[in-house]
Amino acid sequence: MRWLQGSKRYLLAFVVLACLVAAGASAAASAAGARHHRHVRHHRIRSTPDTNPLQTAVFDPFLMPGPQQATAFQLLSKAGGTYVRLLIRWSSIAPATVPAGFDFSDPSSPGYSWGPTDAAVNAAEAAGLTPILDIISAPAWATAPGGINPQIGPLGQFATALATRYDGYHNLPAEQVFQVWNEPNLSLDLDPVDPDVYRSMVNAVASSVHAVNPANIVVAGDLDPFANTAKRFHTMAPMTFMRKLLCLSTGRHPHRTCKAQVHFDVWSHHPYTYQGAFGHAKSKNDISLGDLPRMNALLQHGVKLHAVVSTEPVQFWVTEIGWDTNPPRSHAVPLNLEARWTAEAFYQMWRSGVSLVTWFLLQDQATQPWQSGLYFNSSGLTDAKPKPMRTAFRFPFVAYLGPHRVSIWGRDATSDKKVVTIQRRHGKRGRWKTVGRVRANHYGIFVTKLKAKNLSKKDWLRAVASRSGKSLPFSLTRPNPKLRYNPFGKGK
Repeated sequence: MRWLQGSKRYLLAFVVLACLVAAGASAAASAAGARHHRHVRHHRIRSTPDTNPLQTAVFDPFLMPGPQQATAFQLLSKAGGTYVRLLIRWSSIAPATVPAGFDFSDPSSPGYSWGPTDAAVNAAEAAGLTPILDIISAPAWATAPGGINPQIGPLGQFATALATRYDGYHNLPAEQVFQVWNEPNLSLDLDPVDPDVYRSMVNAVASSVHAVNPANIVVAGDLDPFANTAKRFHTMAPMTFMRKLLCLSTGRHPHRTCKAQVHFDVWSHHPYTYQGAFGHAKSKNDISLGDLPRMNALLQHGVKLHAVVSTEPVQFWVTEIGWDTNPPRSHAVPLNLEARWTAEAFYQMWRSGVSLVTWFLLQDQATQPWQSGLYFNSSGLTDAKPKPMRTAFRFPFVAYLGPHRVSIWGRDATSDKKVVTIQRRHGKRGRWKTVGRVRANHYGIFVTKLKAKNLSKKDWLRAVASRSGKSLPFSLTRPNPKLRYNPFGKGK
């Protein structure tokens, strides 16, 4: 009996204790739940409004047709690229001398040699890339007297042959982007440099490729960024060339200076800079990254004043940009700084109205002069080692600390509506902690502002997204804006 009474007392005590434990657990769970809900409210998913897109491409004229080129295009696709700029050397495709009965406009006319171009286009399409077919280099028989400029009639006929070759009805992919020449403000490419001649070239190509397919896109511009009067060559300042091409006066409110119109769908530029993404050219008529808003403003004036003719809204592209790096090249931009500059350059171009960025090159050359690739040089591309900036090319992310807010911008690697997590780390080491979440728009662009509470210049931020992985850490301490490096690594 005493044992039974003791057991009852023990059982009662156990029940009371169990109730107390359960109550405590319930209270703890409630508290944890409250903390969880507060956490979710604090990191609510912000949405990004509709914006202009930012697509990426590569221009690497040193890739030869064959397995290396196919591998290169696959690497570009994995790096988030969607376009590739291909040089269409008219002088290599056309016959050296014109055969009797040769039809300039017929791509099947005996004498045309399309093999390497077909291989490049097929390899690009197999990798999911859209080729930008950049027409350059007139054959000797199609060169105008007194220079290297093409005759307008044969150029237009070759453009017809090119657009017909890739119209989708000749057992080849259908291509729709055609660029007119490379750096026509540079005498190495157009001599004499003449905006009136270039206008005729652009109009001839536009008329031809639009006749084949009205949806075809014509890219004009592709300008060298700096005026130059070297002994071997000279360059007309890009803004001077552009004004003469569009027949626009100088000043903040330009007016038409002639009735000529130019037909294109995209204006492009090469905004190389000796500084970072926000660096300006020394001359007001030169255009580096920091000057792109001025060029876009002139373009919009041209559209508004009907100097530019296009059936669709005119786009603004960058068809060549990059910095040589150290390593491998002395005096060039250090790798980590170039990685930051790359992310910032993408942001600067995007906010300047650019919708496509083309990097020069995919892989460093084995020897000088070009060391600006996404990858270090290697004996085979399958073994190529990526530079840090390759991550910034694929998943650009920037963060700028203000008095009360941190401004965030980026583009996820999949270019779609992903939820992007913003994380913070104090100093160069330590744990990453979530400080915000934002949903990218349908172009993969995400833009938001976070409260700067407890954030300082010693902090680093990064972005994390599904299938995109992690962006490079971005320091809230800005580099010295006076840092200066030759983008071609030729000394400071």
